[in-house]
Amino acid sequence: MRTKKKEETQDTLLKELCGADAKLYAVLSRHLCETPLAAISKKDLDILTEEAEESGNFIPAVDKAIFEGAQNPTERERYIKVIQNLASKTIHATEQEKEKLEKEGLTDRAASLGRRIEHQEFMSERVEDILNVASKFYSEKLVEREENVKREAREQKRIQAEREEKRIGELEETGRDARRKDRRGMRREEKREAKERDKREDLAAAERKAAREEARKEAEGEEKRIGELETTGRDARRKERRGN
Repeated sequence: MRTKKKEETQDTLLKELCGADAKLYAVLSRHLCETPLAAISKKDLDILTEEAEESGNFIPAVDKAIFEGAQNPTERERYIKVIQNLASKTIHATEQEKEKLEKEGLTDRAASLGRRIEHQEFMSERVEDILNVASKFYSEKLVEREENVKREAREQKRIQAEREEKRIGELEETGRDARRKDRRGMRREEKREAKERDKREDLAAAERKAAREEARKEAEGEEKRIGELETTGRDARRKERRGN
């Protein structure tokens, strides 16, 4: 597993998609990413494959191939062959490493590599099922990401509005203090007129504040509405997945 959940955990979603197929879950839990756009390499698949052939680490290339294959159903056959080829190369590299460890008497580590080989053999045999599950998994994760990005943008807007409200309040208070000081040196008639102006300004400031408060309440209501729509959407997608 790569990262923890935000909306729906990788573990919960993946178990739902794999159902009772424990082996499918075990293999996919090693290759699916909670945040694919951040976790999966931006390099081209061909470059990742070349690097893997040099290093012996095919995981980044496999992760990339599964992600791309899940997102491109019209090219499914091509990606099936790509993943099977990567699995075959992984098996070959792992077998060589396993033989070396066995000769050195490191049986526990060799046994661990044996399980890796089994996973890759399973991947090659069940690649179509793997891509079907990955497609549903990443579809949900990308929807969640878009929702999170929009939610964070609204949160930043709310924080900025709160800061602006505080700034305006401080400016208004500073202005009132300055006007009170100015009135101390005024004659009676000037002071009376100044007080009238201040009342009008205070009334206008109160009206502006009330308008901002109304806008804030509307934003809170909109946030609640969006949250409810997102929940409804997640529930609908979950039901659709289970119906499939």
